[in-house]
Amino acid sequence: MTGTAGGLRVAVVGAGAVGGYVGGMLAAAGGDVRFLARGETLVALRRDGLRITGGPSADRHVPGVRASADPAELGEVDAVLLCVKTPQLTAAARALAPLLGEDTAVVTVQNGVEAPEQVASVLGRDRVLPGLARVVAVPVRPGVVRHLGPPGALGFTEWDGSVSKRVLRLREALRAASLTAAEPADVWAELWAKFLVVVPVGSLGAATGGATVGELRSRAGTRRLLVAAMREIHGTAVRLGIGLPDDAVDTAVGLVDRQAPDATSSLQRDVLAGRPSELDAWTGAAVRLAARAGHRAPVLELLHELLAAREALAAGAPH
Repeated sequence: MTGTAGGLRVAVVGAGAVGGYVGGMLAAAGGDVRFLARGETLVALRRDGLRITGGPSADRHVPGVRASADPAELGEVDAVLLCVKTPQLTAAARALAPLLGEDTAVVTVQNGVEAPEQVASVLGRDRVLPGLARVVAVPVRPGVVRHLGPPGALGFTEWDGSVSKRVLRLREALRAASLTAAEPADVWAELWAKFLVVVPVGSLGAATGGATVGELRSRAGTRRLLVAAMREIHGTAVRLGIGLPDDAVDTAVGLVDRQAPDATSSLQRDVLAGRPSELDAWTGAAVRLAARAGHRAPVLELLHELLAAREALAAGAPH
């Protein structure tokens, strides 16, 4: 792979919280970063550049952002960070062809466990680096991302878990940009470990009408439901051959107990605001995969039905 500004050409698809933060940090460090964007985000990136505020990142502004709605204008790159939400994932993957060279890697960073296979069904497994992001950030407005947590981390490997030259090069680029390049020993177990947290928290947060993490964990009833949903996901993973440790639920509960009490999930924010959500990729996937594994998941089934009914009713309501 060849390129400029550090030797790695990176395209970021989806300049929201994760894409804006990771892409902005890479660009601020002098990397050759190209953003595939549209609408107000594209206008803002071209006019004002990209700004990251808050957190240990302090304030970083990249005024000269290369951005386009046409992937052909961006050209071939060495790595694509696919940062769109799951409802846009298949369409985004189908649009990537002009960005792909002979050895271009496409990194998936979605919270669901089905995203890598969804992208691989379009591009082939040899293109996809299954990955996960640990980034606490929120979009303030188009072109501006507020970073709230510790330095963001991105972990990925080849599909079979191996560490290739392209994996090593992208890790080096992340570290040069003051980002954490995680080195998952088992990326699939890591994906499921995150799934174990985000699905119960997001689903219960939405079903309760917007309860924060602090509220969910402090009420005896919702805490029991959180743990029960986590156990259902753990049981599914084990039956599907995922290498989650026996204490994965305890670890997940500990993580929830350490989160900021006013934290909420993107799933609940989207559901409650009536925006397209990742319900199908989170709770829906947990239910589907449980059925595939022959495992009962009554808490997740109930949460999914309640939230799916809410979304269907909202979509059919008169304006």
